[in-house]
Amino acid sequence: MTQRSPAAVFFLSLITFGIYSIVWQVKTKNELNKLGAEIPTAWLLIVPLANLYWIWKYAEGVEQVSKGKVTAVLTLILLLLLSIVGMAILQGEFNKLATGSAPATPAV
Repeated sequence: MTQRSPAAVFFLSLITFGIYSIVWQVKTKNELNKLGAEIPTAWLLIVPLANLYWIWKYAEGVEQVSKGKVTAVLTLILLLLLSIVGMAILQGEFNKLATGSAPATPAV
């Protein structure tokens, strides 16, 4: 996983009125899929009700890649109830995974 600043995830999402949050979800989805998750295409994010299915599959992918350290239910709660704050928290967890698995390239 690429290391990103959780503060940058929060503030860029805030400044861009949520556009960066979509970009972040797509980038992390691709990284999770490279690590073995099976998250469907991000185009489902813009389809009403299908986006809930996509978020659940994303949450399952996070649980699979983190080997249960971050559960699917916790990820779902973070993304649905806490929105960009939850994304920043998840990015902090992704950073922990990145330092534990392989050298990561810092990025925003």
